[in-house]
Amino acid sequence: MSNSNTASLDTKPLDRILASMPDAGPNDLVPILQQVQKAYGYLPKPILMAVSDRTGIPASRIYGVATFYEQFHLVPHGRHTVRCCRGTACHVKGGPNIIKAIKQNLGVEPNETTEDMRYTFETVACLGTCFLAPVMMVNNDYYGHLNARKIKSILERYT
Repeated sequence: MSNSNTASLDTKPLDRILASMPDAGPNDLVPILQQVQKAYGYLPKPILMAVSDRTGIPASRIYGVATFYEQFHLVPHGRHTVRCCRGTACHVKGGPNIIKAIKQNLGVEPNETTEDMRYTFETVACLGTCFLAPVMMVNNDYYGHLNARKIKSILERYT
């Protein structure tokens, strides 16, 4: 592809993804985006434009889907995602202190990624584990009945 925007990105992962789906169309958009994100760690704009060019799916539709689902990231994401619940049960049981401790330990605000790309910190409306309040997740691991003193040792487990 001659698009200069993709010159700095390796398109081989995209080539493999689209080669595995030779008849890809609009109904395949979510699986395509999932595979692109798995390959690149996020959804780079030049790669999304290449998906549009190669599949005929309008860029507006691709961006509509990519921004609708929270699973997709349009900016680089850390190797580990830290999610802290800000729901009612967690809030009542000290959730704001947990959020503050995470911010202090990582040195970032919610929806930011550490400079070393190790962590992305997010707050979420609910993790669905109110019985563990206050609770956070690192990747797919839940940590409940938290207090601020536990945060550092939990985060240090993820390198």
